[in-house]
Amino acid sequence: PKLAPLGYDLIGGRLLPGQSGPVAQFMYQDAAGQRLTLYVSHDQVQNSETGFRFAQEGKVNVFYWIDGQFGYALSGGVPRAELSRIASSVYEQLVPLPPAPSR
Repeated sequence: PKLAPLGYDLIGGRLLPGQSGPVAQFMYQDAAGQRLTLYVSHDQVQNSETGFRFAQEGKVNVFYWIDGQFGYALSGGVPRAELSRIASSVYEQLVPLPPAPSR
């Protein structure tokens, strides 16, 4: 996802081993050096409802959700409201578009 309009530029990514196969990790950074990490896994339990869940570990806030076969977690040391806004943007960018009408 492109987070530059929200002030975060993509600075790198990695393909990592996960429990059920490879997972992707994307790192973003703003002008002040604050970093966010987006973790994306595949082969999640099919879920017809997408709902954001929030967790906090020390100073790190996390919003995570499952959408179809994919699981997402966005984490960073930013306030909950800002992270929620960014997570919503990520979700909107990753939702598949409906098929175009045929002519």
